[in-house]
Parts: sequence; C-alpha cells; structure tokens
Amino acid sequence: MGRLWFPATAILASLVPLWYDDAMNLLAELFAQGLRSYPPLTIFLLLLVGVFVLIILTVIWIYGGLWFQAFMSGADITLASLVGMGLRGVNPRMIVNAKVMAAQSGMGIDRRSGISTSRLEAHFLAGGNVMGVIHAIIAAQRAGIPLDFDKAAAIDLAGRDVLDAVRTSVHPKVIDCPDPKRSGKATLSAIAKNGVELRVRARVTVRTNLDQLIGGATEETIIARVGEGIITSIGSALTHLEVLENPDRISRAVLERGLDSQTAFKIVSIDIADIDVGENIGARLQADQAEADTRVARAQAERRRAEAIAQEQEMKARVAENRAQVLLAEAEVPKAMAHAFRSGNLHHDGRKPA
Repeated sequence: MGRLWFPATAILASLVPLWYDDAMNLLAELFAQGLRSYPPLTIFLLLLVGVFVLIILTVIWIYGGLWFQAFMSGADITLASLVGMGLRGVNPRMIVNAKVMAAQSGMGIDRRSGISTSRLEAHFLAGGNVMGVIHAIIAAQRAGIPLDFDKAAAIDLAGRDVLDAVRTSVHPKVIDCPDPKRSGKATLSAIAKNGVELRVRARVTVRTNLDQLIGGATEETIIARVGEGIITSIGSALTHLEVLENPDRISRAVLERGLDSQTAFKIVSIDIADIDVGENIGARLQADQAEADTRVARAQAERRRAEAIAQEQEMKARVAENRAQVLLAEAEVPKAMAHAFRSGNLHHDGRKPA
C-alpha cells in the first residue's frame, strides 16, 4: 500500500483543479439563473451551500495530498487534525512526515501512549526539533538502546542534540586531554616525587549516558577530571622512570576513581598518547633554595658584622669617656692640695724621702 500513494496523490492533485473549476462555473451559472427565477431564500441557501463546498474543496486542495499520504502510510492523521495544525501555526507537512516515519519504523503511534499527533504538535509548539527526535528514536531502536519519546523530547528541549547523543552512544567519541581548542595547551604538566617534570597527552574515549544526559556535566568536566587524575597519579610516583616504564598505571589509577559520575558520558578507556620528559623541577628548586639560603646567610653575616662594628665604636666611646673622667680626677688633685695649704692641713713630718 505504501508504494501506491505517490501515483494516487498525483491523480488527486490533477483532479482537484478540475473539480474546483467545475464548481466555480456551476455556482456562477446557478447564481445567474437564481437572480432571474429563484426566490431570495433559495438563493441564500444556494450561496451557503456553495461557500461550504468551496471551503471543502479548498481544504482538500491544501491538505488532501498530506492526508492521503498519511492514510496510505497508516499514520492515523485525520483531515480535521491537518486543518487544526494550520490554524495553530504548526507545520503539518513536518508532523505528517514524522508520523509516517514513526509508523513505518514500527513505533507505537496510538493516541493514548504512543507517538500521537497531539504529542508531536506539543513538542513543535514548545520549540523542539520534531524530526531530530524521531530520527534519534529510530536510531536508538535500531541499536537496541531504550529511548522513548518523552525522554528524547526532554533531552531535545534541554538544548542537547539528542540525535548526536544517540550516535555517540552507538559510536563512542574520542576527547583530547587537554583540548588545545579549549585551553590552548597541548600537554599536561605533572611532577613526580623525584622532581622531574613529565608532559602527558591523553585521549579519552567516552560514550553518551542517556540516563544522565539531562543535568549531567559536559565534556569540559570530563577533561578537567581526567587531567586532575593524571597529575595526581604522576605526582604519587616515586620517580619519573616508574611512569615511563609503565604508562598504563596512570590509566588504571584514573579509571578507578570513577570520574564519569554525574556526567553525561561514560568513560570507556583512557589512553596515554604521548609522554615527554621535561625539566628537573626538583633540582632547579633545590638550587634556587640553596641560593636563597646563601643570601640569607650573607645577610645574617653582614648584620653580625655591622653589630660588631657598632659595638667596637661603642667601646671606643666608653674608653674616651673613661679617659675624660681620669683627666677630670687628675685636675681635682691640685685643687685639693691648694685647699689643704689654705686650711693648714698640709704639713711636713721632717723625714726625708727614701
């Protein structure tokens, strides 16, 4: 039956103009005769019937082909539904094509629980991509992935490409870590415990997790978590040689951390694409620390030397002060002798000096 609707539609499209022209000619003839021989009520009824027939023919002219296509495909779309779509601003051709695809692919299209016309219209009016949702459901059905219309419509309205999500679920995609387009860096820099830097580039294979696609984290989160896991794994290695000898230890350590939780993807594998040995950061830091310690020791020695010089100058000042006090004491001796002469306390005992 599906192969017959193309010629039938062509025949119907060719007959409708003839019916339309005959109807217009008949109405014109009846109107001309009615003006001469029919009463006004009869003329009014004839005009009413003519307008009704004209509306029916117009509806058939506009929507007849789509209705016949849906009828021959078993899409369960009435002519009244097509007229209602036109009045509601819905693209009837898109809805018919989507319903035909759903019917021909074996999906349920019943009006209660299946992909009904009203549900397709509602998704279209909500701004969704009707054909993208139908294509995604068909692709998921062919791949054996459980995906119903409600979940696909919700994913589509959330701003995610549901068809690309299904394709990624069937054919996993590879993400570079780090991504040069996002971060501008080609490698991750990590340092082992012996201070040697390793520059790593990884490739993460992910598959879409449809159950967490709504509200789940995106690729940026996967890249950030994998990068953090790689840096942590390398940082826990005693030497960089351990990492170079066994690169898959990084992959195992990162996968065991469950980095894909609460994300829209499931990590299939993490492959270390390239490892390069960078600078000996530990030796450079030690050299910088030794130089800093030398500068500190020089500053402390210079401080002690300055303190010694200051103490020496202070001692010299004290010696000069003591000498001045001695001179002052010597100057007091003549004064004391003079005072003794004047007071008569200075006398000679008659003995000769030895």
